[in-house]
Amino acid sequence: MEPAPPEPLAPLPPLTPPSSVIITRQASQSRQPIFATSFAFFSRAPSDAPCLAGRDRTINTRRGHGLAVTLHPAEVAVAFTTHCFAFQDLLSTVRSPTKYDDRYASLPKSFLIGPIAISSIVIISYTNFSLHAVRICVCGDESTGKSSLIASLVKDQFMSNKIQPVLPQITIPPSIGTPENVTTTIVDTSARPQDRTTLRKEIRKCNVILLVYADHYSYERVALFWMPYFRSLGVNVPVVLCANKSDLAGQGNTPQIIEEEMLPVMAEFREIDSCIRTSAREHKNVNEVFFLCQKAVTHPIAPLFDYKEGRLKPACVAALKRVFFLCDKDQDGFLNDQEMRDFQARCFDKPLTSDDLDNIKLSISKTMPDANLERGIDQSGFLQLNKIYAEKGRHETIWIILRKYHYTDSLSLEDKFLHPRFDVPEYCSAELSPIGYRFFVDLFLLFDKDNDGGLNDQELEALFSPTPGLPASWVDSSFPSSTVRNEGGHITLQGWLAQWSMTTFLEPKTTIEYLAYLGFESPNVKDDITAALKITKSRKRRRRPGRVERNVVLCYLIGAPGAGKSSLLDSFLNRPFEGLYHPTIKPRRAVNSVELPGGKQVYLIFEELGELEPAILENRSKLDACDLICYAYDSSDPDSFSHIVDVRSKYPHLDELPSVYTALKADKDKTTQRSELQPDQYTSSLSMNTPLHVSVTWNSIAELFVALAETATNPSMGFPKTEEEAPDRTSLYLALGATACAAVAAVMIWRRSTNAA
Repeated sequence: MEPAPPEPLAPLPPLTPPSSVIITRQASQSRQPIFATSFAFFSRAPSDAPCLAGRDRTINTRRGHGLAVTLHPAEVAVAFTTHCFAFQDLLSTVRSPTKYDDRYASLPKSFLIGPIAISSIVIISYTNFSLHAVRICVCGDESTGKSSLIASLVKDQFMSNKIQPVLPQITIPPSIGTPENVTTTIVDTSARPQDRTTLRKEIRKCNVILLVYADHYSYERVALFWMPYFRSLGVNVPVVLCANKSDLAGQGNTPQIIEEEMLPVMAEFREIDSCIRTSAREHKNVNEVFFLCQKAVTHPIAPLFDYKEGRLKPACVAALKRVFFLCDKDQDGFLNDQEMRDFQARCFDKPLTSDDLDNIKLSISKTMPDANLERGIDQSGFLQLNKIYAEKGRHETIWIILRKYHYTDSLSLEDKFLHPRFDVPEYCSAELSPIGYRFFVDLFLLFDKDNDGGLNDQELEALFSPTPGLPASWVDSSFPSSTVRNEGGHITLQGWLAQWSMTTFLEPKTTIEYLAYLGFESPNVKDDITAALKITKSRKRRRRPGRVERNVVLCYLIGAPGAGKSSLLDSFLNRPFEGLYHPTIKPRRAVNSVELPGGKQVYLIFEELGELEPAILENRSKLDACDLICYAYDSSDPDSFSHIVDVRSKYPHLDELPSVYTALKADKDKTTQRSELQPDQYTSSLSMNTPLHVSVTWNSIAELFVALAETATNPSMGFPKTEEEAPDRTSLYLALGATACAAVAAVMIWRRSTNAA
């Protein structure tokens, strides 16, 4: 996760007010979008908000007539232009940031038109986006020019001939060059009372409304009828307000229209996303108005910014905090210059110059005077930077950042990112791959701030901050008591890797989900998150001699209540012996690494079944996942071994699993078991090794864990030797069959060649 905020334009002193600005777009004909692609953003004073530089576009300027407009502080006036329109055709006011993409071209830093400062003029280029369709419902009173706008868009000129009152539905496919590669559907409607049912249906089906008015009467109807009508239908979609037939109003009254018409209605109705003046007759801003509708859907401001409170919304803050976490590679709480450059390159595919970086810091320092930017940008500064984007009309920049980090419109992570397809075949298991282990090792070392070899509560909280918290299975298993801890009770690196090994074995999709939250990236860009995991070979034929290729194994611990199973699990985790008896109700797991003879390390998951023992032993899928059963009894309790005999007789299918017998509490006096056969006789009758006599108070207890791991990885050692298993001759038969086929083929070829001769 490499981050660094968007590229800025350094603020310059205001220039002498230019009289006019003409914008020329030079776009490749092969990639010329159907909708307009150039914006100019205005605010009360020169803006120092960072602005991304673009490419493949040129903008020329020349002087003309001055323009004076007074804007509400919360508003941003936007001039849209496509085919060299003069800037005095200032056509639109956008409550807050209009929408734009990740590439920007810009005019000279900052200059004034009258009392208005142009912070930047940008031209959009497009990025892929997950939204597949935009449905625009064009509404408004009769004779406001709704159908003419649509016809002018399609024909690219004004239709002087009379057109039908309601045009048929128009669909613009992504192949034509629509922004964001979305399919756009434009639906014309009628305001006649007899068509009200169709109107309601279309409004409910759309995801943006284009509301058109053309004179004072139709303008008054916006607030008196149309907006209340939309609310009464219960629709929650953005509205783009269009003042059509601007050719009839003249060129000089644009500021007055903005001040007297657009701003008041936007202040009254928050669902109005933007306003724009158009003329179908002069073909002015026809493309732009539909472009605005698209952007209201593809880059909405509502999920990001709360205008009433003047701050980013909680879900947006949470998402940006995760982005900051992933960008802060050294986890020092600051994005240094290199991390900022990496962020810029990742999100915008463009380098960040030193001047741009200084401008970003300047923008933050002006709104946060107490910010210390010497070490870099901290989390508060990063959030403030994005707040500036939202306030200055740059919320599209925020969307570019969030979508690069796999966020959806609802500001949740994409499901296909969190849960990519990962299937574990039957008789196989999932384990961490070497790069998966490397990732978790680096993560541990990064967050062990005090270098004490363990993660305390604060360090764990910081590590899991970009996630929903500890995995549910960890909470259920009373993490970190399920793995190795140091003397202070903090999880060690050994325990950390063991815990993730167990999670991957039991719940591989949980591991994948948390790898996504924590920012795992494969060294191979073609691989996804599943590269951190691997699938083991099938171990269906357990009785076949030889080792299974597994580094993580699961052992069920079965024995009578009070046999010492819980103490055995504590000893497995290097915990001191406690003499108090605590009956186990829920299943309890412990995981630790065991070194086998020869130096190979295996992670052994030891599970005590508790009161769920009967249910688990009846569940074939649970038993198939198990690599080994450890039958444990209390050698000092005469009734302890009979529990094992009863279990094996009740569940005869347990004979299909490798097993090891152990006598616990060997430090106490051994007693005769009340069983038909004594433990040694019972195991001898099965041609198995006699029970291992161990005590959790002895140092030799580790030999039991090695024996368990050895048997789990070499399962043929753990089966009753009741009869010699017939050798598997499958490979031999296949080889003989192949040889016979080859011989027959050779004979046939020889005969053909002989006959031909």
